Amino acid sequence: MFEQITPFVVELAASPLVFVVLFALCFVDGFFPPVPSESALVAIAAVAATSGEPVVAGVLVAAALGAIAGDSVAYWIGRRTGLDRLAGSKRPRIAAAFAFAERQMRRRSASLILVGRYVPVGRVAVNTTAGATRLPYRRFLAISSLAGLAWAATSIGIALAASSVLHEPVVAALVSMVVAAGLGVVVDRVIGRVNRRRDARAAARAAAVADTATAPRPAPRIVPTGETARP
Repeated sequence: MFEQITPFVVELAASPLVFVVLFALCFVDGFFPPVPSESALVAIAAVAATSGEPVVAGVLVAAALGAIAGDSVAYWIGRRTGLDRLAGSKRPRIAAAFAFAERQMRRRSASLILVGRYVPVGRVAVNTTAGATRLPYRRFLAISSLAGLAWAATSIGIALAASSVLHEPVVAALVSMVVAAGLGVVVDRVIGRVNRRRDARAAARAAAVADTATAPRPAPRIVPTGETARP
């Protein structure tokens, strides 16, 4: 069934409906991995490179927006389900996988989300775990937006540059994962540096407040009045 989707999308290359279909594929693929969004994206980019239709910019926008929206659905599924139910699987391997994902999500969320976007099953697991661990949605959305845009741009770039492998989504996925890993390292380092500086400022403020609270107060000054104490 799903193997017929890519040829169908290619047939729509000259129609504006191709953007709607591509958006829908990338959207559903965000929480339902069997949908072949990568192969459809690479194939339609190949057609655009050779025939000029559809417009490459439109392909990029449709794919990126669909990917970002689909990843958000996976996030909210995890947020609603909760980590206890995800990690409480009766299968030890699945439970251990979610436990590992939770630890890694708290340490390097940017790397996981960026790299996971290029792995059909991995993206669903990572984004669901992000929601289950209650990673702030604003942060998730920012990283997911970068991941969706990078994924779409890299796949299209490979299709445009490597004409001999235009219809090989596996090649696109492998190269994209390398790019994503680099982006993840950079983003994690930037976020880590910002967080360390923020924590350092917060610690300095807390220390200043603590020093003020514990500082000894000066003894009250006694001013002599010249009066003698009465018995």
